[in-house]
Amino acid sequence: MDTKVVLDTMWVLTTGMLVFFMNLGFAMVEAGFARSKNCVNILSKNFIVFAVSSLGFLILGWGIMFGDGNLLIGLKGLLFLGGADNSPATGEAYKGVYSAMSWTGVPLLAKFFFQLVFCGTAATIVSGAVAERIKYKSFIVFSFIMAMFIYPVVGHWIWGGGWLAAKGFFDFAGSTVVHSVGGWAALAGILVLGPRFGKYGPNGHINPIPGHNMSIATIGVFVLWFGWYGFNPGSTMAADPSAISHVVVTTTMAAAAAIMSSTIISWVILGKPDLGMSLNGCLAGLVAITAPCAFVSISSSLIIGLAAGILVVLAVIFFDRARIDDPVGALSVHLANGVFGTICVGLFAQDKITGTATGNGLFFGGGAKLLLTQLTGVFTVGMFTFFTALAGWLIIKTLMGIRVSLQEEIEGLDIGEHGNSAYPEFLSRKPSHSFLGITKDI
Repeated sequence: MDTKVVLDTMWVLTTGMLVFFMNLGFAMVEAGFARSKNCVNILSKNFIVFAVSSLGFLILGWGIMFGDGNLLIGLKGLLFLGGADNSPATGEAYKGVYSAMSWTGVPLLAKFFFQLVFCGTAATIVSGAVAERIKYKSFIVFSFIMAMFIYPVVGHWIWGGGWLAAKGFFDFAGSTVVHSVGGWAALAGILVLGPRFGKYGPNGHINPIPGHNMSIATIGVFVLWFGWYGFNPGSTMAADPSAISHVVVTTTMAAAAAIMSSTIISWVILGKPDLGMSLNGCLAGLVAITAPCAFVSISSSLIIGLAAGILVVLAVIFFDRARIDDPVGALSVHLANGVFGTICVGLFAQDKITGTATGNGLFFGGGAKLLLTQLTGVFTVGMFTFFTALAGWLIIKTLMGIRVSLQEEIEGLDIGEHGNSAYPEFLSRKPSHSFLGITKDI
């Protein structure tokens, strides 16, 4: 077997496993930012969403996203990875069924697994934004819609040889395909659900609802940061030492810069260095650099990260004042910075910096052409995703309901939806002692 195929396959599978590990990070972040009475519900949603995504992407999503078809949707290999697996692969082996993936010469199932974990990430973004008031079964149904249709259609446009790819739109690892798609779908869900009980009072008053465990949330962000070293560098889908090294460093520097800027700006605005803002600042920097990580310089990644850290703090404040209740800041992290990171390709790209002919961005003498293409993608993906997701949420609301009862919301979804608690207390009982069948009080 060709050594390059072996090395490339090991790289793709290993980084795919790192992206899978991000499911734990999302579960920890969302659980930490939620109240203790909803912890089991959050954990269960994050657990089941990957199963839903895996099945939905296998059944239909992969074919829609990467199957040969037209500029809007894949039409070949739709069901259960239809098409031959010519392993060990050469890129040419997949032309005629999955031509959009012919540029990387790893086996079909390696390609599928790597793209599957990205699909799961997009779906789980929604979980935190609709936390603490959505019906468990309604979330599951919407996750199937995400995995089987919404995410794959956008993915086809950009990564599957669709119309945005043909226009010269660039999104290296998914600021738009994964993060803003998840963010737009989450925004639609929030608007249909409404805010949590007690979040907003009269006269525009905002009642803070703090999370119950910042230790877990911090661990979750570290896990996500670690997983991002699969997310971004793994998107080379080949063991290319130069490109991988470049992407690792741009990813790291953007996250580090965003942590600093989010901490400082929250300190200035709120009067204290808020840990939650610092954690979301890190994630914002990672989201923002996801699209341009292979197309920009190290110095540009620092600027992108600094801006992302400021943007996430301002976005959190904006969404709160707009009475859009997002318990974990998913919109501020994934939507706002997914859009911002995509636009940054049009501003900061340097042609062939890791070998990809992007052309130069606005700030490097390339004019507005690339920027306008990126803006076109941001707008059209946003409109398609938001309104398709909105329709999905409204249909679910009509057919099966979408929000738990007020009593269940007040008492907590752990008991109402799952019948157990993440932190069960000891039952109050009068202790007794039994010896040879004789029971007496102690």
